[in-house]
Amino acid sequence: MATETQALGGLINRMSSRTGRLSHTFLKDRLKGATEYLRIAGYFRSSILQLIHEEISEVGVVKVVCNSDLDPLDITTAGLLQRHVDKMMVEKWHEQEDPTQDFGLRGSYAKLHNLLSSGKLEVKVVSRDKGAFLHGKAGLITRSDGSTSSFIGSVNESIQGWDHSYETIWEDPSQEAADWVREEFDHLWEKARPLSEAVISEIDKAARKSEVSLKDALVKPKDLAKSSFQDTPIQRSGEDLAVWQKAFVEIWEEHRNLYGAARIILADEVGVGKTLSMAATGALSVLYGDGPFLILCPATLVDQWQVELIDKLGLPSAVWKGGRRGGWRDHTGHLIRMDDPDGILKCPYQIGIVSTGIITASTPEAEILKRGKFGMIALDEGHKARKKRGIGGKEADEEGLLHDFMMNIAGNTKHLVIGTATPIQTDKREIWDLMKIIAVGNEHVLGRTNSPWWDDSLSLGVVSGDFPLRTMDEAWEFLRSPLPSRAESEKVFGAIRDAFDVPDKKFFCDKSISELHDTFDWGFIVDEYESSRDEIPFMRKHNPLSRHVVLRRRETLENAELMPRIAVDIFPESKKSDGIFWEGAIATPNFYDQAYAAVEDFTAAMQARIGVGGFIKSMMLQRICSSIHAGITTAQKMQKIRDRAVSGEVTAADDESLIELMEAAKADPNVARALIEETYHLDRVVDLLGNRKEDPKKNAVMHFLKDQRWAEKGCIMFSQYYDTARWIGEQVSVEFPEDKVAVYAGAGRSGIFINKEWKSFDREDLKRGIRKREIRLVCATDAACEGLNLQTLGTLINIDLPWNPSKLEQRIGRIKRFGQALSAVNMANLIYQGTRDDDIYSKLSERLQDRYSIIGSLPDVIEADWIDDIKEVKKQFKKFTKKEMPKDVFEVKYGDIRSAKVDAWDRHAEVLSKSDMREAMMRPWNKAS
Repeated sequence: MATETQALGGLINRMSSRTGRLSHTFLKDRLKGATEYLRIAGYFRSSILQLIHEEISEVGVVKVVCNSDLDPLDITTAGLLQRHVDKMMVEKWHEQEDPTQDFGLRGSYAKLHNLLSSGKLEVKVVSRDKGAFLHGKAGLITRSDGSTSSFIGSVNESIQGWDHSYETIWEDPSQEAADWVREEFDHLWEKARPLSEAVISEIDKAARKSEVSLKDALVKPKDLAKSSFQDTPIQRSGEDLAVWQKAFVEIWEEHRNLYGAARIILADEVGVGKTLSMAATGALSVLYGDGPFLILCPATLVDQWQVELIDKLGLPSAVWKGGRRGGWRDHTGHLIRMDDPDGILKCPYQIGIVSTGIITASTPEAEILKRGKFGMIALDEGHKARKKRGIGGKEADEEGLLHDFMMNIAGNTKHLVIGTATPIQTDKREIWDLMKIIAVGNEHVLGRTNSPWWDDSLSLGVVSGDFPLRTMDEAWEFLRSPLPSRAESEKVFGAIRDAFDVPDKKFFCDKSISELHDTFDWGFIVDEYESSRDEIPFMRKHNPLSRHVVLRRRETLENAELMPRIAVDIFPESKKSDGIFWEGAIATPNFYDQAYAAVEDFTAAMQARIGVGGFIKSMMLQRICSSIHAGITTAQKMQKIRDRAVSGEVTAADDESLIELMEAAKADPNVARALIEETYHLDRVVDLLGNRKEDPKKNAVMHFLKDQRWAEKGCIMFSQYYDTARWIGEQVSVEFPEDKVAVYAGAGRSGIFINKEWKSFDREDLKRGIRKREIRLVCATDAACEGLNLQTLGTLINIDLPWNPSKLEQRIGRIKRFGQALSAVNMANLIYQGTRDDDIYSKLSERLQDRYSIIGSLPDVIEADWIDDIKEVKKQFKKFTKKEMPKDVFEVKYGDIRSAKVDAWDRHAEVLSKSDMREAMMRPWNKAS
């Protein structure tokens, strides 16, 4: 029932849903014959179209402005990319819709999509930075005769609001009311953003969505991947598998179908997102029934793997937690205890995650794991399985253990994917170490064991062109084992297979070159072989490396406009001099210069006396270059080691931060004696640094966080040393007392400072806080940062310079990665003037001028015996600047990433049954046999 009261220009009608359905008693009636409908709504839902689609379709102009609930911190961040706004809008859209009702609302979605795509309906959303939350609701309906109906009330533009909730409306037909509502609407419309095209695409897909069972999906397996990764958590959050990740899934399936097993090195560059590529293919291997999926990764990444599997793909998993009271910890945090090491083969889910630490520590579990049988193994940070060849050809025992383990277990899995952004670090042969691992038990990779492809030096010479094969006679031994598939070249390999009846699933030709000359016309094949030498040489295009290494460079993805081009602006400027910086370095006070000289005197005296000191000099100079706090802490701890040496107690490596030094002392008693003999210089370092409250590096950090306003964008501050990371975290918390300042370090040493007050937290808690933008200031150590995703932060400060140059790229890769919202990120490198760091950084900085490709190839580590000769550093940098991998092959092969197969993913609306997916993933390994 409506009540009326006189108003200027007409009667005010007061209505409520208590006496009737407002959708019928008011809205449908007023929209008949309307030419314009302007609506200020709290939220807009597609369900409203179940009620008024017919009426809306007949209205000439329909505009709705509503809340988006977009985070103003996101929207106002300088340089925000449109794709990030799209992501947030899609996420908010899905949050408003009930996933359990999606199928029932398909009709509404179809109507909504038709109206939006035709332009009959325009929707804009207001973010909280542009206006207050839209709590007040109003509307203006204009008819063809010029009369109007203006209304205010509590109702949202949804079926719940108009048809099910208790709502009230006041209607005013006066011109004054119409003018007022129009003024309010125009104000909000001008501030609002158009509804994202990404949201409109989601609405279209929702309208066409249907469910398919796993049994039916396996009947047409070409669509299994597309169906399996629809309606995942990552999609509902406004993201999706990236185009190149979908392309990798297609490549994996091609290998599975062609060879019967996918054996691939995934060498995408840092920040491209290898984890989801490997996760998706491993899940597919489970759905195909190939067997369990084992993930091997460093201990620092096991939790991240588990979180990404469940949070992004909805995949349950379990992590092996060793020890006396260990077992498998599932994705909910529940620990399924195992009585003995054999439990490692009894994972309660199809996806099991195991730390490579159990392998490098030679645990009983590692030996037991070798007995398992798997559908797929993914090795993350796979470069650690290479035979490490340092300067001088040194081998590392730890690296050897992982390599040997992988060579043993590689034959026990159908599929094997090794993920690494750095398959080559210091020696081209390193990538062949990995090739040999994926080749175990699969002759389609490197051929039979007598194939020349098993000779790494010879093979790399052929691939690189250093050992050109001039004729087909020379090339035959390389071509016959493995014999490539006809899909690679129908003209060459298809012809050979047809001529000698080599089955498509066989990858060896037993004909000798003399037999072939007698029975086969080589003419057109020789022409094909020789004609390619003017472009990409035939053997460089057709070889195991180009066949089994998938490498997509960030630059390639950026040029294809598949990934935003994110610049890195480097600070401070090299020529800048002011109160903090002198020509790009931090000006140091006199006491620091004296302390630095005392460290050099200490190590020089030790080296002159007993012929050792390179290691200790390297360690001490890096620490005093890190921060004054780290310098004094190191000197004081070394004093304690000296005192313990005097009393004969230098035995236990109980001091984590100096464990390397302690090991050196234990290995060589001369080191301990030298510590005693150089007391004077060491005590002088302590005296000079001991009472200093200010550190120029702290002032530099505050300059960027406060004066340059980097804190507003979020900042990660890196140090090699926990001493420095925790110290700078405490100092930052004093300057930003309202902020949670996170310290992200090794197990048991992570936590949060709030105004100098410390509380320990698990690293997963910190990552969650960063992801939700509850934490914007983070101090971290290198040892803890592998795989850490910090794309919500926009700036990075290197408190110290890692003397492992590849870590510079790894550091910037934490924020310069897929998902970063900014078009440019900032990096500051803090170097004390006149130190060894200053010398090394001046050479490194020559490599930092390209804002988009920061480092490139560099030596894996700067050796201790280089530090006395900066010319040697420069010489080594030049040596490793040479590009070792043949880039042109991968650019040709993966330059056009988007294909018809990948495009089909976007149009696909069939969704694999969630219950079938869950049932498949939650089966135990059954001893992985």
